[in-house]
Amino acid sequence: MKYKLPITIKFACAFVADVGAAIALVSLCFTLVPTQPVKSQVPETEIFNAPPPPPDINAPGNRTAGGKRGCESMQKQPAISQEKFLTALVPVYQPPNAELVFGLTTISHPTFWFYVPYKTTSAAEFVLQNQAGQTVYQNPVSLSGTPGIVSVSLPSTASSLKIGDRYHWYFNIYCNPQQPPVFVDGWIKRIEPNTALKSQLEKATPKQRVALYATHGIWYELVTASAELRRLEPKRNDWAKILQSVGLNDIASEPIVDCCR
Repeated sequence: MKYKLPITIKFACAFVADVGAAIALVSLCFTLVPTQPVKSQVPETEIFNAPPPPPDINAPGNRTAGGKRGCESMQKQPAISQEKFLTALVPVYQPPNAELVFGLTTISHPTFWFYVPYKTTSAAEFVLQNQAGQTVYQNPVSLSGTPGIVSVSLPSTASSLKIGDRYHWYFNIYCNPQQPPVFVDGWIKRIEPNTALKSQLEKATPKQRVALYATHGIWYELVTASAELRRLEPKRNDWAKILQSVGLNDIASEPIVDCCR
């Protein structure tokens, strides 16, 4: 514990003239007074602080695929819960007409997270479009055949997300080549973090990094950082708290599985 001298006693020590009084004050001058502990500037919450959604997105998105045609037989397998569907791990907002699937990122090549309930290695793909609806990235995804939560990272060879721009992503699974794909879709926007946040993130521990992303409403890095913390400390419940805070309670306990190339 650190200690400091009370200011009033310091001045008394400096200006005392009487020798007897000086001797009396010496003991006071060297009396150690504990300082108040310095509070950390890093928040400690795992609750996601959702930022205001953009008001001008015309295509809201789909966080869950529901009972789309083509994968019904996959969901009827005994090992798969019939109550769970292909789901994007992204917050949803509730505008007047439809739910808006939207989150922020601060990096040029973020990672996207999905829950795949199907025990299949069927063809899948990830598609990213710019605000004009032009495809800027499209690539097949190899599913492992194990139900669980998977991540799809935008590779460094793909075009960087531009700061201030929004992008529309799709995750498609072709369980039946004769049917349209089962899919989820939503939006991502890249922002520039301020100088203070950048500095905090550079010095933060894995736990502090999760709290910083949650407090500042940066969803995509929050999920990735939380998944890494879950890997490092499996007994922590930060991952479950974060998913529950955006209404993803039903998949909070699902395993993270190896995927995707």
